[in-house]
Amino acid sequence: MPTVDELQELLRGAALRVTRPRLAVLGAVHAHPHADTDSLIGAVRNELPEVSHQAVYDSLHTLTAAGLVRRIQPIGLVARYESRVGDNHHHVVCRSCGVIADVDCAVGHAPCLTASDDHGFVIDEAEVIYWGLCSDCSTTRSS
Repeated sequence: MPTVDELQELLRGAALRVTRPRLAVLGAVHAHPHADTDSLIGAVRNELPEVSHQAVYDSLHTLTAAGLVRRIQPIGLVARYESRVGDNHHHVVCRSCGVIADVDCAVGHAPCLTASDDHGFVIDEAEVIYWGLCSDCSTTRSS
């Protein structure tokens, strides 16, 4: 978990003004990987009880646009946010409980950025989602 000084430097490094809501939201995303907006609002309100929903939404949008936060939204789930940016990792999602975990590229680099046919696109990101049952749900289902 980054310190407040490190979070401030991340914001400044992205040419963003350092505000209490942005610091709190960025800290919450680091502390709660793959959290949804409602969970992040709750975490931010533990630190800043007066913060509005809109301030959290605005901060998430700004942080995502600046590349400090990544927004993911597997089909059928609400958007989630994570602080792991700058690499081409993927995710595994439980079909039963919705838990999400990071998965590194299987071969150590990003072969998925080379599409078999790019249709003229300049590809800069690929999103791979593996679906299955987490160990808890798999155990429950087999019992």
